[in-house]
Amino acid sequence: MKSIFRLLCILVLTSFVGNDFAYAQNGRKISFIRDAEIETALRLYATPLFRAAGLAPEAVKIFLVKDKSLNAFVAGGQKLFMNTGLLMQAKTAGQVIGVIAHETGHISGGHLSRIQDALNKSTAQSIASLILGGAAAVMGQGELAQAIVIGGQSLGTNSFLHFTRTQENSADQAAMRLLEGTHQSAQGLYEFMSLLEEQELVSPQYQDAYMRTHPVTRSRMKALRAHMSSSAYSKTPVAPNLQAIHRRLRAKLYAFLEPASRTMRRYKKSDRSIEARYARAVAFHKSAKLDDALKTMSGLLTEHPKDPYFLELMGQILFESGRVRDSIPYYTAAVKLAPSSALMRGELAHAQIETNNPALLPSAISNLRAALRVEREIPNTWRSLATAYGRQKNDLQASLALAEEALLLNKKTDALHFATRAKKRAKEGTPAWLQADDILAAGKRLKDSQ
Repeated sequence: MKSIFRLLCILVLTSFVGNDFAYAQNGRKISFIRDAEIETALRLYATPLFRAAGLAPEAVKIFLVKDKSLNAFVAGGQKLFMNTGLLMQAKTAGQVIGVIAHETGHISGGHLSRIQDALNKSTAQSIASLILGGAAAVMGQGELAQAIVIGGQSLGTNSFLHFTRTQENSADQAAMRLLEGTHQSAQGLYEFMSLLEEQELVSPQYQDAYMRTHPVTRSRMKALRAHMSSSAYSKTPVAPNLQAIHRRLRAKLYAFLEPASRTMRRYKKSDRSIEARYARAVAFHKSAKLDDALKTMSGLLTEHPKDPYFLELMGQILFESGRVRDSIPYYTAAVKLAPSSALMRGELAHAQIETNNPALLPSAISNLRAALRVEREIPNTWRSLATAYGRQKNDLQASLALAEEALLLNKKTDALHFATRAKKRAKEGTPAWLQADDILAAGKRLKDSQ
């Protein structure tokens, strides 16, 4: 039973790596978005809650799923998944914070480990139904997910489903304690659940995924109201800076994910707010209106010259418009203001490499190495590092980088190939030789597990 569960978890939860992972079911694809600004915002929301729950903030991974449906969930240990649809539909930062508090309650309550115990008491077919149903739900295959899970219920999973309803109540209680402990109102969580409550009359296949996996009950709403009536922080407003961040976050997501014409209709030229101009700059860029995009970003940077994300977007617009050299000063300035951002350092290094100037390769490699010290699980960073070393004719380090990338992308054959090549070129006992040996061992374990 444990081996079946482990295999299914590998298929459903741990196969995704990289910025854009395609899940092979029914031809659908799920993508994971990486964005320094949005990830920083989510960390800002979540960190006080994680600490209040006794969790190490750095140990909880946050993944942003490119999906319009309203959903968030925890899985595979301390991993929090949030759909772009939830962030875009949430009207306030408080609503997002409330959801994070609830999901943190699942993690701190040990619900994921308890699910393992519950699954051990179910049949293999029931386990498959539940796991595959969850995978389909993540992909937006709501109708399929419902059919699979219902099929499993007929095989005796009622006790498991009851167990999860108990967990929902427990996570709510934890969320209320966490919000109280961080001097925040539960109003946002209540507003979010009220939004979901409106879907109870909607046919299940049209309900948001969050409603299907986190059913809103009268008792949950009653408990929230009772908490708010006695909490000293119920009327505490969301901090203005957090609300401003949320408006920018929503605008940025909308501009990048929706057609430019739709963005321009939503954020009209008459709207001079920061978030509106931010969104329009992206829309201009997507419409190949370079002058308008640069003019808009120049205006924002004149007002906010030390905003690393405005500098980053200016660099991106220039880079993607073919003005690679011109992008570097903006990326450089962004990195100086956000030196711990692995993503920004990777962008700067990529631009430096693409200038085709050999003199910039050492700086690019330095930036990539610094990025990897912060986060080693970005395949694009290893790919850029391989390119930089390749242009320096350093086959050993290029092979190691390609092996690391392949390992992250679950390409075991390529990982073993490049690690073997690197090991042959390295002197035994050196750091490079040991790195190659570690990759070979990891690649073999991966091969054996599949």
